[in-house]
Amino acid sequence: MAEKQATAVPTETVEVIERAKDFWSKFSKPIIIAGSAIILLAGGWFTYKYMFRLPKEKEASEKIFQAERLFGNMAAASSYGKDSVNIVLNGDKATGVTGLLKIISSYGSTPAGNRAQYMVGACYLHLQQYDKAIKHLKEFDGNGANQIQSLAYSMIGDAYAEQKKNDDALSYYQKAVASAEGYELFASEALFKAGCFADAVGKSKEAINLFQKLQDNYPASQRVTSGDAEKYLAKLGVIKP
Repeated sequence: MAEKQATAVPTETVEVIERAKDFWSKFSKPIIIAGSAIILLAGGWFTYKYMFRLPKEKEASEKIFQAERLFGNMAAASSYGKDSVNIVLNGDKATGVTGLLKIISSYGSTPAGNRAQYMVGACYLHLQQYDKAIKHLKEFDGNGANQIQSLAYSMIGDAYAEQKKNDDALSYYQKAVASAEGYELFASEALFKAGCFADAVGKSKEAINLFQKLQDNYPASQRVTSGDAEKYLAKLGVIKP
């Protein structure tokens, strides 16, 4: 029996994959920095609110402190060395750091355990362990902190994008848009990112809708005033009269 010939991948498909595969690296820095700042502030608020009401949360907050601080330092410096990430995830007895995976295992039901899910997901994303990143970020609950929830959805989208699961990726980018609605900075960035991805994977109709929504809903945002949204719409054939 004759061997089957390898099916050639259309040039258009190859170009789409090339445009989309590094999407996470292009957008990771602002996402992680912004998300980290908010999650750490939220940590302080949760600690204040629950410290004296829930003994287990008090214990969890004390245990998570060192790993949370190290994660914040990495985010601020936009530097995620494997050794530091490993300490954040697994801890270091020599320096008294309890790893975030241990926090999730022992205190998963507490606010500290919930925050750990977000940070662990971000760490796995940097390690390019996308299934683990998705798992932990899906476990995270913003509990009404919609800006953080939007960033978690966006990172899930990034993980799916790196796996070339484009429909799943776009779905989560759109969830990030919906969650951030009303918060100009986060919503405008989420819309721009979703629009860029839709364009990159050849979903022109969705891209046009996202960029137009960005212009209509957040006209004072940096992505609109800089002309970025207008440039993409022009590229997609939408030109203002």
